[in-house]
Amino acid sequence: MEASKWTAAAASIWIQCSCGASYAFGIYSPILKSSQNYDQSTLDTISVFKDIGANAGVLSGLLYAAAPRTWIVHAAGAAQCLVGYLFLWLAVTGAIPQPHVAAVCLFMFLAAHAQTFFNTANVVTAVENFPGYSGTVVGIMKGFLGLSGAVIIQVYQTLFPEKPTTFLLMLAFVPSLLSLALMFFVRAHPTSSAGHDKTYLNGFSLISMVVAAYVMLLIILENVFVLAPWMRALTLTILFLILSSPLHVAVKANKHEAEKQSSLPSLKAPLIVDNAVTRKPNESELNLVQALRTLSFWLLFVAMLCGMGSGLATINNISQIGESLGYTAVERSTLVSLWSIWNFLGRVGAGLLSDTFLHKKGYPRPLFMTVTLAAMTAGHVIIGSGFPGNLYVGSVVVGICYGSQWSLMPTITSEVFGVRHMGTIFNTIAIASPLGSYIFSVRVIGYMYDRNAGDESSCSGTQCFMSSFFAMAVVSLFGSLVALGLFVKTRTVYARIMRTSMLA
Repeated sequence: MEASKWTAAAASIWIQCSCGASYAFGIYSPILKSSQNYDQSTLDTISVFKDIGANAGVLSGLLYAAAPRTWIVHAAGAAQCLVGYLFLWLAVTGAIPQPHVAAVCLFMFLAAHAQTFFNTANVVTAVENFPGYSGTVVGIMKGFLGLSGAVIIQVYQTLFPEKPTTFLLMLAFVPSLLSLALMFFVRAHPTSSAGHDKTYLNGFSLISMVVAAYVMLLIILENVFVLAPWMRALTLTILFLILSSPLHVAVKANKHEAEKQSSLPSLKAPLIVDNAVTRKPNESELNLVQALRTLSFWLLFVAMLCGMGSGLATINNISQIGESLGYTAVERSTLVSLWSIWNFLGRVGAGLLSDTFLHKKGYPRPLFMTVTLAAMTAGHVIIGSGFPGNLYVGSVVVGICYGSQWSLMPTITSEVFGVRHMGTIFNTIAIASPLGSYIFSVRVIGYMYDRNAGDESSCSGTQCFMSSFFAMAVVSLFGSLVALGLFVKTRTVYARIMRTSMLA
């Protein structure tokens, strides 16, 4: 298949489907804890380094802006993924002497940090290739990343059930080799016309929704029935067939563009133009230092601190919340598994809806951030209230709103600060996620839980988490007001975007 922006999109989707290993920490954390004789506090410390590594992508953004080719960013990510997880596998299997905790934290950080390199290369390249539908394409890329944890767990449960050490080896090689195999396809292909981009991007979105629905069905079946090995093999084969369908969309899009170009009169000027032509004229191409000096950057950062931080704190504590409210182990496991689906729906849905309303109604994207953070406030109140079934309702609301921030934030970054340094800037803003999670998980939820538990090691009842989630509801509401300030601050930016789209 001829290399094109559609080929690049399909290759990026497959890489995104494999590189979300940080979401699968729960699979190998028990064997890591037992093999190294860690207590829970030590394991939690290692988990914090995982969260920091998976979100602190400033270096990947800097490399993307400086590297002459996109494949260099993928190669750097593949190297980190291989070295990080291979070291963890060697430690868990006893192939090397028991390493110091600091060394394990370092290599855990390195393994998770690889995700930011894959993600930056795929997301920023997609925005460059589809500048007119940046919200949709960021939602697609972020959506498949959100689903990747559930996808690789399905592979593990089918091929290596009850073998978490082998799972670590799989995490070392599969994302690395897949990225190395596809990285030369992932590059910018700026063209002078958007053509039928929306039609084929909708095809990618539909595929992502089918994958999400199928994985959700598998999660429910696995919690109700014990699937035989042959049935697991069949369901995994079907999953791979669905995941192969982006190639079909890419082939159709390439064929359509080839037919369109062949029907045009021969022109001396090439259809491929410089990147500057495809970028919106409102983009000021600020670098990180320049962006840090703007009010828009800090409004976006604070909004994400409130939204991403409280959302991540929710999923980090959802099992303990369920336990305190009397949910069964199966129910708690199902809630954790389904979180990736709600997270995905938020990522893809926010991208699609914000693009649609921007182009058709002229609604600026920060307005959607304001609305989703306000909705997250309601979700936190529902979780804190403790009524029967509250976690099923609350986790859906918070999960969708949390996922939407991961779609809206990078897109807003590209529109306000430009594409050239987009990777560096949005990865810097993403640090708000682990920072907020630490503040809300440790300083709010953990503190109030221990205070309610008293001298006991555990707490039961609605009082265990009610005050902390009501506090996070206030935080989310504040974040919504901050996003409203960003909406006011960037109105002129989006007015120029609308004028440009009407002239196109």
